[in-house]
Amino acid sequence: MPLSTVGTGREDATTTPWPVPQERRTLTVLFADIVGSTAVTERLDPEDVRAVQFAYFDTVAGVLRRWQGTVEKYVGDAVMALFGARTSDGLDGYRAVRAALEIQAALDRRTLPGGVTLRVRVGVATGEAVVDLAAARDGGHAMASGAVLTTAARIQEYAPAGGVVVCAATHRATAGLVDQHALTPASLTGKALPVDVWRVTRPTHRRPARHDGPLIGRRREVATALDQLTGAVREHRPRWVALTGPDGIGRSRVLAELRHRLTEVDGRAVRWAVAHCPPYPEQVFGPVAQLLRDLAGLPAGGPTDAARPRLAALVDGLVPAGQLGPTVATLAALLDAPDRSAVAGAAAVRRILLALAARRPVVVGVDDLDRAAPELGRFLHALFAAATDRGLPLAVLATHRPDRTDPLPAPAGRHRIDLAPLGTLHTGRLLRRLLAGSGRPVGAATRLLPLVAGRPGHAAAYVEAMPRHGTAGDPAVDTGAEPALPEGLRRRAAARLDRCDGTHRAVLMAAATLDVPVTAPAVAVLLDWAPERVAGALCRLTDAGLLQPSTRGGLVVTDPAVRRCASDRLPRPVRADFARRAASAGLTGMAAPTGATEPAGVAAQTEVAAARAGAIRPTGVTGRVGARRPVGVPHRAGDPGRVTPVRRTAPGRRTGVARAAEPVHRAGSAGQGAGTHRVGSAGQWPGAGRAAAATGVVGHLLRSLPTGDGVFDRGSRQPTALPGVARRPEPWRGSGDTGGGRPGWAAAVTGRPAALPDRPGGTGRRLAVVVPLPSRPSGVAAAQGPVTGRRRRGEGLPRPAVPLPARAA
Repeated sequence: MPLSTVGTGREDATTTPWPVPQERRTLTVLFADIVGSTAVTERLDPEDVRAVQFAYFDTVAGVLRRWQGTVEKYVGDAVMALFGARTSDGLDGYRAVRAALEIQAALDRRTLPGGVTLRVRVGVATGEAVVDLAAARDGGHAMASGAVLTTAARIQEYAPAGGVVVCAATHRATAGLVDQHALTPASLTGKALPVDVWRVTRPTHRRPARHDGPLIGRRREVATALDQLTGAVREHRPRWVALTGPDGIGRSRVLAELRHRLTEVDGRAVRWAVAHCPPYPEQVFGPVAQLLRDLAGLPAGGPTDAARPRLAALVDGLVPAGQLGPTVATLAALLDAPDRSAVAGAAAVRRILLALAARRPVVVGVDDLDRAAPELGRFLHALFAAATDRGLPLAVLATHRPDRTDPLPAPAGRHRIDLAPLGTLHTGRLLRRLLAGSGRPVGAATRLLPLVAGRPGHAAAYVEAMPRHGTAGDPAVDTGAEPALPEGLRRRAAARLDRCDGTHRAVLMAAATLDVPVTAPAVAVLLDWAPERVAGALCRLTDAGLLQPSTRGGLVVTDPAVRRCASDRLPRPVRADFARRAASAGLTGMAAPTGATEPAGVAAQTEVAAARAGAIRPTGVTGRVGARRPVGVPHRAGDPGRVTPVRRTAPGRRTGVARAAEPVHRAGSAGQGAGTHRVGSAGQWPGAGRAAAATGVVGHLLRSLPTGDGVFDRGSRQPTALPGVARRPEPWRGSGDTGGGRPGWAAAVTGRPAALPDRPGGTGRRLAVVVPLPSRPSGVAAAQGPVTGRRRRGEGLPRPAVPLPARAA
């Protein structure tokens, strides 16, 4: 006889209205069931059954609340909970597994009424489901629908009493974070094939990832960090260096490179101690224990008794002889249990680091500091302050996301190094190296380049998701279909999307469905809002880095993974409604659910590379329906890979009077006549992403233009803002323009580029950026250069990362 249902959850309703009532979300489901509940209820009095029932549900609900789970329903003696139903942090699977392990431990520790001992089986599954956001609260029955709910209930039957089993998707999401052992594949009802399952036993010690191969595209950041670290050693003035950047930007890789390069300064060996912070730390002083293990050369998770000789050798000479034994005992206790009670052990590690710094330079590295408990931050601040007072050659090197806020005052010697996305050429080099090193076709770099958005972590995820032994004839390699979004990138994108409130999330999801530059009128049509309301949201999303100005005017989603995740979340009825409104308003095309976006530095160049390489001409480049163009078939003018000189009328001359022919390339119009490419007309085409990588001389020239407030007009050499680009506030600028004093935001409201004044009292101008390309007259050898002897911009630049055909190179 099953236990009766009792709801003991809390209601967690949202305070911000959300215009889309349902979302397609990737969530993790936990299903827990009591083993032998019928026998327990048969031998107990009904009052005792109720007491046991309340104690059991109270224990489970408390654990689920602690790990931010939402109880979907109580089914007899079973509990079903959802993780990531309303908001996701990218670690939903890890939180669900940790909650399952804690439920088992909590029931083992708790004495239930009547001396009853309960054993529970727990199954955890991850998959896609449709979630009713209004009902996403504890006790909200039928808040989610999908096969993942049934899978979680089925696989828990294969768990041993007191055990936790996970599906393949949860196994991949928690790899390296928990200890897992494969079980015999389970034959589930309704499944045609057996399902792989794993048993989870405990959280594991995180092992740092191996970084093989040279670092690409970080020469300036590494040089800056090395300069700061060596300055701390030479000047005996501690420095706090922070490497910041979004997830996937390569913070850990730069930290590993710095440790590899900085081995000595002026003949003095540098002592490194590095710790990596796991998510949701169970032991607050765990990173301090990692620093100690790194100093003593101890492996992670090794027995403490075997570590005592190493600890004694480490502290020998650093502490007085009479304190050697107590110090080793205190450090051993820290390794055993680095929890809140290990304050004395953390203080001992701090004293050892200061004593080491008095003899030789010391660098303390902490990876993912934003994941650590506040105790670690206080430890580092106390260490840095003591080293500053003593004038020791010590440096702290920390990596974290840009949005981390330190509750303690920033130290005086703090230096922040922001890791920006890689440029197009460096991204292409990285993709080629990753593809070649993993045995995958190198030609896939063309399709992956626009998707990774300059983030090395994204590049590695896409390469890992590709077929390992693909060939040139493999449909997965040759087809123009966009690769599927890797699971890891989807989790990160979902977390970034869920950090927006309801209004901004709605604007971002609607913008993700557009295959044209995002403007306030276009989004207002989809959401049926006032353009002014949308313009304010677009401005704030741009400030947060989720949107960026497009070369065609308007805005685009910065991260392709965020755009795909936001678009895929919309249910089919909402997407159909958006498409109907867009068609009635005359908006050209809606993006496919997995359409790519325009990454930074790529939009104005991808079409050029596609034209030169003879790639497939996509739909929408010139406003006509595109078709496959075989290699070698020219566009309307010129041959693929060649630049045809365009004669322009010189200033002050009559129309038709020719001046010296000057090859120009106006970024954005590949395929409309060879040699013409104008900044401002580059864009996307409906459906799949970019056809080719952005490579060649054009990429170098575009990156060589000044960045920041604008680009330089060739005539005046004054910065001219691109349409839709927000400039920094200047003292002479007013705040009456649309967007709260941001010049150029009128383009987001009206959908048309705005003319901006360049100086006080100046008139508005709207100028195209004309970039001259180097040319070589026929009959002149390549080594001789132009016949005039003048060096044109772009000459002498390095070769592109993704090689072009012989004619174009």
